[in-house]
Amino acid sequence: MGADEVSTLAALKALRREIVDPAIAAHNGRIVKTTGDGILVEFASAVDAVTCGVAIQEKMAERTAEPARLRIQFRVGINIGDIIIDGDDIFGDGVNIAARIENECEPGCVCLSDDAYRQVRGKMTFAFDDLGERSLKNIDRPLRIYVVRSVARSAKAPAALIPEVGRSLPLPDKPSIAVLPFSNLSGDPEQDYFADGMVEDIIIRLARFKELFVIARNSSFVYKGRSVDVKQVGRELGVRYVLEGSIRKAGNRVRITGQLVDSTIGAHLWADRFDGGLDDIFDLQDRVAAKVVGAIAPAVEKAEIERAKRKPTANLDAYDYYLRGVANIYLWTKESTAEALALFEKATELDSKFASAYGMAALCYAWRKMNGWMDDQQENDETARLALQAVELGRDDAIALGMGGFALALVVGEVEDGAALVDRALVLNPNMAAGWLFSGWIRTYLGEPDLTVEHSTRAIRLSPLDPFSFMASTLVATGHFFAGRYDEASSWAEKGLREQANWAGAARVAAASHALAGRLDQAKRAMSRHRQIFPGLRVGEIKQMFPFRRAEDLARYQEGLRKAGLPE
Repeated sequence: MGADEVSTLAALKALRREIVDPAIAAHNGRIVKTTGDGILVEFASAVDAVTCGVAIQEKMAERTAEPARLRIQFRVGINIGDIIIDGDDIFGDGVNIAARIENECEPGCVCLSDDAYRQVRGKMTFAFDDLGERSLKNIDRPLRIYVVRSVARSAKAPAALIPEVGRSLPLPDKPSIAVLPFSNLSGDPEQDYFADGMVEDIIIRLARFKELFVIARNSSFVYKGRSVDVKQVGRELGVRYVLEGSIRKAGNRVRITGQLVDSTIGAHLWADRFDGGLDDIFDLQDRVAAKVVGAIAPAVEKAEIERAKRKPTANLDAYDYYLRGVANIYLWTKESTAEALALFEKATELDSKFASAYGMAALCYAWRKMNGWMDDQQENDETARLALQAVELGRDDAIALGMGGFALALVVGEVEDGAALVDRALVLNPNMAAGWLFSGWIRTYLGEPDLTVEHSTRAIRLSPLDPFSFMASTLVATGHFFAGRYDEASSWAEKGLREQANWAGAARVAAASHALAGRLDQAKRAMSRHRQIFPGLRVGEIKQMFPFRRAEDLARYQEGLRKAGLPE
């Protein structure tokens, strides 16, 4: 209770009398018992419990903001489950889980179990952020936990209801690793693309192991050029292990050095050097990956290691063009996408069986489609050619299948075939964040909004610091929108707009969800932003932009956009 226990106790009693007890009574709660500085409360419904918890935290935030007040913060944990009634007391797993969730809460937060969340979602004016699965003391299985935050984010809403940026993420239940960008020691900044490409391929090789949890390239690369604390990296990405190192390319020789660190304690597990010629580059990458796997997941079978080895091409010039193309596509501008497309085409000219290059070229067209940059039917036909070539040549290549499948679904309109191909890619590489994102988009087209949310949330966990997180946020919003959860949809869409103010997709979903929730002023503001980004779009063109399989989904989207002010 702190140094001044008498003052603290007096303050707690005052808070009970003035804030906590009145809020519980107002929301149909019953105080079962007190436990030191804790309270066990029973409610008639999960909606009452969440509403009460948020009301208490808002009033607490107002009160503790006063300088003269002693700073006291509460945690609120909510669960639904079976209980045992003994007189006026209650016991059982339902109570125990609520207590464990309260322990996982940040001060000032309201957290709830997955069971409780399912009872309240879509019924409240609050949004919920998924904190992932947590292993709770004396609870047999990991439980998914959500934190509540105000959709309006009004001046009254406590900052603690909004999860901190950079907060620690829980460790997955399997060996987890992030591969940081390697230093380019070649003495030539123009060789950065080569060093980055080597690291990306090492990530891809590790990601093929189903026994590992591997952070996506986009999140690892936010640390490029920065002096980092490995322990902090581990906390921010939610991984136990971090691989860092350097690459030196001189003439026909390549040297890769690496060191593997346990981020939880900062201990170096091993450091090694791998030398070879350019002709051996794929073997060098495999050796690095095998060394990592042997250190963090020694039980992986040798046969699995052999299956993870795959040379994308035997033509090193084609591979060089491919790496340059990848470096350009990650800039995601109209100009860089055109440059990337040209580089991938050069790669396939040099190796006509380079499946990944065809898949990435098809992705360039999908990106053009998403941004309204495509010109004519000829580009649709070219997308189909590239995508089909990718999946025909790359039956065991997750990049080719994932990128080609998404392009087939979005651009060509072959949604069911695209879904099957992306599913196959995720079987081959369950750590491919982009694949889960693509799967989420396709589930939207197929009319499966809950899978849209689930798959996009998984993409976010695999790439928690992704510079392009606005796409994932918008996709979560889209899933909630088509499930009829307009409050959660608008909250996630507004998040996407904050992350990237020029992303038309986020502005569209924000406008449509606000409109169908009856918040017309907010809908019109979002639509005004959309018109600045995408001035020529009309309601009638939505059908051509998105291959919705359910007529009611198209009608719902058009209705929301029409109410928000999108011209016919």
